[in-house]
Amino acid sequence: MSVTLSLVIPAYNETERLRVGYERLAPTLEQLDPSNVEVIVVDDGSSDGTLQSAHAIYGHLEHALFVQQPKNLGKGAAMRLGMALARGRNVVTLDADMAIDPRHLFDVVTALETSALVPGSRAVNGHISYDKRLRTLAGDAFHLLVRHYTGTKLRDTQCGFKGFQLGAARVLALLAMIDGFAFDVEVLYLADQLGLSVHPLHVSWKDVGGSSVHPGHVAWTMVRDIRSFKTTRYENPVVELALSVTSGEVDALAREARTQGLVLARGTENTLLVLGRNDALAGLGIAAALQGTLRTAQLGELRGRRFEAV
Repeated sequence: MSVTLSLVIPAYNETERLRVGYERLAPTLEQLDPSNVEVIVVDDGSSDGTLQSAHAIYGHLEHALFVQQPKNLGKGAAMRLGMALARGRNVVTLDADMAIDPRHLFDVVTALETSALVPGSRAVNGHISYDKRLRTLAGDAFHLLVRHYTGTKLRDTQCGFKGFQLGAARVLALLAMIDGFAFDVEVLYLADQLGLSVHPLHVSWKDVGGSSVHPGHVAWTMVRDIRSFKTTRYENPVVELALSVTSGEVDALAREARTQGLVLARGTENTLLVLGRNDALAGLGIAAALQGTLRTAQLGELRGRRFEAV
């Protein structure tokens, strides 16, 4: 049976919280039918045996994939890798502790029938109430900065629970540049620039202790990254192809070139195969085989297209 839903779990030093997370996820996973669900755990260079714990906890599943970064690169880098590897028609990112009630997976899958991106939101009346008042106030201040620099009206950009149609997940993973925690904001910024349909989903959550993330340590880096979005030159190598090209044709050539995570951006006049920034050499071979043209494309040329995963 083919995979219809991919769950991507980035994890950095999460040995303890992975078990807690699985206990929260297991009942919902059983209702979804595990034979249709793929779980991808991306160990972001942990030093506490996270990868071994992930194997022990999720290894019994029919569709489980475990990958490890060579060193700690950041949440954004882990998310991009997991989204590039996903095979399900829909992709949902979740935190290792499953702080967001996993039962919302049913809601997000339904919403993805009509929207390309469904970000979870923990906000109530415009605020997210954390266990500590100082953290709540810091979250409100961060939101004001995000709104100032990106224009987004979404209150909860940092919720780890986000749903994507596979094509949207692929193109966002290919275009995004942020390795750290500002990746969540970058995804929303890029989605707006591409004209993707976005449907926020209110979620219930439980603040689980024991996180390895220290907000004060990453706050200034996040602000710096968010300020850079509007001046960043987002462009990727693409192969310009005929409208009639099929994903099957491209997939066979991509496998031959040993590259993955690609997406076809279908427009009214042509189809663009969007490549990773280091995939230009593979693009040359694909262009030659399909009589296409290798070049670069910026965000404006990708806006409004239909994205189809290869």
